[in-house]
Amino acid sequence: MATRVRELELAPVECCTPVAEPNITDQQTDILAAVFKALADPNRVLIVNQLANAPGPVCVCDFVPRLGLSQGTVSFHLKKLLDAGLLAREQRGTWAYYSLNPEALDRLAEVFATKEEAR
Repeated sequence: MATRVRELELAPVECCTPVAEPNITDQQTDILAAVFKALADPNRVLIVNQLANAPGPVCVCDFVPRLGLSQGTVSFHLKKLLDAGLLAREQRGTWAYYSLNPEALDRLAEVFATKEEAR
């Protein structure tokens, strides 16, 4: 018996609706779930933490020692965060540098606005 997997097209965080919004649609819940899923890994939380405390963009190679993971695994985690719209990526020669997308983080904070704030 074949299992059908529904693939979600990831949308940038700018599309996120506050969870307190009445009558949230299935599409809006899918988008929110994709963003939450991108953050639902301890290594990705550490990546966001490192970027939040960095004075500028961080090279992918700088995440490897802190996380204790291979460069390929770190790149996998960075891609998940990038696809969710939480990071910005800049190519410098052969290395990729990452930074937080401040607008996306501001919009993500709005997701948790209370019912009164959402109006």
